[in-house]
Amino acid sequence: MIRITDEQWALIEPHLPKLPRRKDGRGRPWRSDRECLDGILWILKTGAQWKALPKEFPGYATCWRRLRMGEEHDVWKDVWRAVLGALDEKSLLDWEETFLDATFVSAKKGATQSASPRGERDRSLLFWSSARVFLSEFSSPLRTKAKRRSRSQRSKK
Repeated sequence: MIRITDEQWALIEPHLPKLPRRKDGRGRPWRSDRECLDGILWILKTGAQWKALPKEFPGYATCWRRLRMGEEHDVWKDVWRAVLGALDEKSLLDWEETFLDATFVSAKKGATQSASPRGERDRSLLFWSSARVFLSEFSSPLRTKAKRRSRSQRSKK
């Protein structure tokens, strides 16, 4: 089973936002950030559907909402930078060859009932999260060359 180690958690936890409580104190308490992150990582590692999340993790909807909340608040970008920084400090990264693979393979024949009935597929939250982090880290605005205008007028035909 996929679990975050105490060392990894100590690195990640400071980047997670504090979850708000209602002022009147009512409502359910939030599930543990660590449990939810374990559930998210299980889904990402196995490629399973959210509904297939084992019972030992919080509910699939809870984990999915936490993934989405993290995306909305740019939490995953900060976590990604922290993890890369820690790995780089330990000389565990080879920066000579670095790439990001965001390949997704669609189901061939037995698509599930939860699949979109349309022929096209919507891009997943994970795809756009990965793309945004990658693009924000490794791209800069390109300078476009101004087109030169000819001083002579074009001849009319």
